[in-house]
This record gives sequence, structure tokens and C-alpha cells, in this order.
Amino acid sequence: MAPKAAAVTPPYWDDACKHLAKRDRVMKKLIPQFGEARLQSRGDAFTTLARSIVGQQISVKAAQSVWDRFAALVIAPSTKLPPGEVLKLKTDSMRAAGLSARKVEYLRDLAQHFDDGTVHVRQWQQMDDEDIIEELVAIRGIGRWTAEMFLIFHLMRPNVLPVDDLGLIKGISVNYFSGEPVTRVEAREVGDAWAPFRSVATWYIWRSLDPLPVEY
Repeated sequence: MAPKAAAVTPPYWDDACKHLAKRDRVMKKLIPQFGEARLQSRGDAFTTLARSIVGQQISVKAAQSVWDRFAALVIAPSTKLPPGEVLKLKTDSMRAAGLSARKVEYLRDLAQHFDDGTVHVRQWQQMDDEDIIEELVAIRGIGRWTAEMFLIFHLMRPNVLPVDDLGLIKGISVNYFSGEPVTRVEAREVGDAWAPFRSVATWYIWRSLDPLPVEY
């Protein structure tokens, strides 16, 4: 299994926590509960997105097992996953690693987009969130939710509100509505008070349901 890349944390985190604690009673209560825990970003863009495809609709444990077998086909333990090498893999080898036929197609499409420069990786730091989402959802197997997770966990964009995320909706229900059902419209209204640090508030809402930080 490849060692994890060094973690990077957002430079804005402390300012975001101060801002949210002043603006929002729930955040004021939640943030101190998790001490020095921070959002962390690891790995490179292609690897992060490939892992998201491999992990679709299977357990975390199963996803790690399939990922390890798939990654072993193309990389040494200490190197990144090269899109060009993925394109050279035979379908039989990828299926033998535990990938479904559809995921093989998705991974190939992802690799093709990176290999031919259809996605503007080097420009992403200067691009708006919605423009990056538009590029990513053009890749087979990547929907808006996956693109938003990528913005939060890889690019560490500070103001993403993933209203299609079931954990966020449940967390808003528990923390703001005494467990009553919450619509996306209501979730957006709560999220408006979190701007311009909606990603940070979302991360703390997730922590309120599961203290173990999520990593992608």
C-alpha cells in the first residue's frame, strides 16, 4: 500500500473559525469540541478523483482493497498514479483488481481527460468553483457531489455548500432543527450565514455526526 502524502491544511482555518463562532450559535458550540483538528488535503488531483470513482457504492474497506490492487498495476509505492499508464492497462487486468466494467470505463475517461489536457489542472487555482465543477462533471462517473468534495478536500476551497450531501442535511437537521426533516432550501438558508466559510462549517457539521475526520 502506498504511503500517504504529507497533509496540507488550509491557511484560512483559524480566521474561519473565529468568523463562524461570532456569526452562528451552533458553530460557537461545535468548533471548540474538536480542538486542533483541521481539514486536510493529500495526494494529487488525478489520484483523488480516481479514488472517488473506485469508492462509489461500496464500503470504505472494500474501496481501499480494490484501490490497492488497482494502484499496484501502475505505480510503485512512492509515486503518483500516472493517467497515461492507466490508459495502457488492459480491461481484464482492471476487472481482476475488482473494478466493475462501468468503473473501468469511468477511470479510462478520467485518465483521457487528464492526459489530453481537457481539464485545466494548472488553471484551477485561478478558476471559480462553478467553472471547475463544470469541467469535472463532463467526465463520466463524476457528478456534482463528487466535484464539490474535490473542491473541499483537494483544492480546499473555503465556501462550498454541498446541499446534496446526506451528512450535511442530517447534521443541519440535528443541530438547527431538533432533528426535524430539512429541505435543501432550508439548508441553503442556514449555509448563507456561514459565508464566506461554508466549507469549514460543513466540515464541523460532519464532525458533529462522526468525530473521525473524513479524508479523500
